[in-house]
Amino acid sequence: MTTPVVLLTGFLGSGKTTLLQRLLTDPSMSGAAVLINEFGEVGLDHHLLDRIDDNVVLLKSGCICCTVRGEVAEALENLNSLRARSEIGFDRVVIETTGLADPYPVLQTLTAHPVLRSHFANGGVLTTVDAVNASRQVEHRAEAVRQIAAADRIILTKTDLVDPEEEAALRARLGRINPAARIATSAENVESILGDFDPTTFVSPTSGDGQGHFTCRPDCSDHSHHAHAHAHAQSHHDEALGVTSFSLVIEQAIDWTMFGTWLTLLLHRHGDRIFRVKGILALEGEDRPIAVHGVQHLVHAPTHLKHWPDGPRQSRLVFILEGISPNQVRRSFAAFTGISAVRAAA
Repeated sequence: MTTPVVLLTGFLGSGKTTLLQRLLTDPSMSGAAVLINEFGEVGLDHHLLDRIDDNVVLLKSGCICCTVRGEVAEALENLNSLRARSEIGFDRVVIETTGLADPYPVLQTLTAHPVLRSHFANGGVLTTVDAVNASRQVEHRAEAVRQIAAADRIILTKTDLVDPEEEAALRARLGRINPAARIATSAENVESILGDFDPTTFVSPTSGDGQGHFTCRPDCSDHSHHAHAHAHAQSHHDEALGVTSFSLVIEQAIDWTMFGTWLTLLLHRHGDRIFRVKGILALEGEDRPIAVHGVQHLVHAPTHLKHWPDGPRQSRLVFILEGISPNQVRRSFAAFTGISAVRAAA
């Protein structure tokens, strides 16, 4: 059983530290291990800490905190060794990054490290976004855009300092940058902010419910499926950023080997400019959907899901691209899979 690791990221001044302080006081976090950059930045009361070793302390709440002065891998290995010796216990990990960090290297560490991948798993990327300054930050700082694009959940902070129209405009812009993320506010309850990230729930510009959510529930009913050799696609573009969110719906069952080879080659060639790919697949010979999730060059292990979401049983993928035309992706997909009649959705 692997331990989920949630990555808490966000640009300088976006409220990561304030949010983390709040999370640490919630009873549901008592079984968590938290990797932070420096205790001083978080402002923890050192009188409420019990030191376990040079880097690890036990908070009064029961949480375990570890400073990340060195490599993330080293800190996680240290925590795992302490747990193996029954010196500490934890059921999830939260890693707080610096305000200028690119989330990708940490995600790569979790997947590529031969020891860590046996004990830890990606639990989602949580990105704080400053409602007051976000528009300016995404215009001028690539790090802010990458943090937003990598998010599974975006947490708006300082919403009390902007009017509803400004917040609505920001939400719309964040949706154009990353339609695969759910947007919440820092005022919501901890479970809503830090709850399980469902790989079958994502926002797609081509969904038919008006909200863009594809959600698989235990009571999913069967729907008839008509296999057609074509796909629907639609994209949303933020001209100021050069970022495109591109949704692909493939109605014909896909050959897994062919799809995997295509996606691997695509990310190998253009991974630096493909911030995110996420979705579910209808594969030949498979009754259940397969969830896929990739960030830049990294593709996480596919997951077999128990149920199909409501609606047609078809493959649905969301890409977040920078400087790549969605038509390039469509054409390469068509050339590789033979599903050639790709057209924009109405």
